[in-house]
Amino acid sequence: MPFLPNLSIDWLIVKGILLLFSIPVHEWAHAWVAYQLGDDTASLQGRLTLNPLAHWDLYGTIAMLIGPFGWGKPVPVSPYRFRGNMRASWALVSVAGPFSNLVLAMLAAIPFRMGWINPYTAGDSVVTLHYILREFIYINLGLMIFNLIPIPPLDGSRILGWILPRKWSDRMDQLERYSGPVMMLVIFALSMTGCFSVILAPLMFFMLWALGVY
Repeated sequence: MPFLPNLSIDWLIVKGILLLFSIPVHEWAHAWVAYQLGDDTASLQGRLTLNPLAHWDLYGTIAMLIGPFGWGKPVPVSPYRFRGNMRASWALVSVAGPFSNLVLAMLAAIPFRMGWINPYTAGDSVVTLHYILREFIYINLGLMIFNLIPIPPLDGSRILGWILPRKWSDRMDQLERYSGPVMMLVIFALSMTGCFSVILAPLMFFMLWALGVY
């Protein structure tokens, strides 16, 4: 059953990277961009940091354990503190998280692109650099794609809210308070049925090929 965790060393390393590095960088990017745009709310609440404990979220961690993705605690944003256009600034803050994961994936792909590591050699052992880098790239691309889904509380909902009429955007904001448990159920259902593989596999394969990993 695909939604049950595989308690192997491979699984522990992959999930550990997700919890201790990729998610904190993702949330820090949100806080940093918000700070640059004039909103210091996240900074005042201790979220302008790479400390994983500052970004831990219960539902996101459970979703990560039962499925392929997880998320951190949403970064607090006070949109009225933005110096520029409020909705555009909020969209920039939202896209910063997925963009940070893309940057991490691109950096980890450098050894493959430069030919220092052969992407076609066997790399299924956790003790090889090939395996660690490949899974690190996969995790960050997965986080980027997943968080761009336009459903609250994911970042894609804020980006969509910038495009939609203000009335519809406000309704999406109201739904966000209930989105944690709902999102966890969605992750559970999609993982159990294998829909994640069907929907995301082609896009993931293309991005891995573009980065030179496969």
